[in-house]
Amino acid sequence: MFDVGFSELVIIALVALVVIGPERLPKVARTVGVLLGRLQRYVSDVKSDINREIQLDELKKMQEQLEGQAREMQDSLSTQMRTVEESLNHSIAPPESPAVVNVTAQPAGLAEFPPLTDPVAHAPEQQLELGLDSTSGKAAG
Repeated sequence: MFDVGFSELVIIALVALVVIGPERLPKVARTVGVLLGRLQRYVSDVKSDINREIQLDELKKMQEQLEGQAREMQDSLSTQMRTVEESLNHSIAPPESPAVVNVTAQPAGLAEFPPLTDPVAHAPEQQLELGLDSTSGKAAG
């Protein structure tokens, strides 16, 4: 921290011994040591706080970059999805004028024939005309 050599420390100790006196010098040295320890802890706490803030800023910048890249990726995917959807819609789209088929109308060639009736409804009458027994289906005797 400071460039203080051994010779300079000896001079400071001699001046402190003369000014403070031999009786109070140990108490003052102890107090100075405690204060220097507190100062060192305070400086290290400030350094660690500054380092944490720097790391937090870097993390925020990285988060913003990742969010920007995610937004760009989402936008590009959505535009690609829209283009694929539009191309599929155009390729599958129904013709411009759809032909309407009338299902209930009879074809032209079948108009001369009578409408069909239910064949099961006339079955007993036909069996009687043929001389068949209605229960067994054999010829009546």
